[in-house]
Amino acid sequence: MFGKAETMALLDQAGIAYELYEHEAVFTVEQANAAGIPHPELGAKNLFLRDDKHRAYYLVCLPDEKDVSLREVQGRLGSRRLSFASDKDLRSMLGLVPGSVTPLGALNDVEHRVEVVIDQELVDAGHVTVHPCDNTATVLLATADLIALLREHGCTVRVVDL
Repeated sequence: MFGKAETMALLDQAGIAYELYEHEAVFTVEQANAAGIPHPELGAKNLFLRDDKHRAYYLVCLPDEKDVSLREVQGRLGSRRLSFASDKDLRSMLGLVPGSVTPLGALNDVEHRVEVVIDQELVDAGHVTVHPCDNTATVLLATADLIALLREHGCTVRVVDL
């Protein structure tokens, strides 16, 4: 199971350049901004979603300031009706708790049931800040490195213009 220490060790082992920022626990974009975490322009918010049949799960990563409806995400993904997945699913599938959702949590998805969806804007920005499976820290890393790391570990990653 990947927690903060394991995630940071994995980034080191993979030779991925990053900057680590430790801070108080943050649960929302507003709290993250108030905590003064560097590079707020590269911040990502993450939505853990499921379809209405509980068959497809998505971890959608998009810029902090971007507002999209679940209906828009559904259309872009070609999915059935979407809603937020339960805290129970979040814990069992990704080993995360509310407030610590991160694309790096997909490393804990041993059954590879969750598709990571990354907004094209984050790819275009070149870098992104995400939690390392713990909301008391944030890492800045290249978006391409994040995608490559997830794919190397068997995660399905799709880049979509949301």
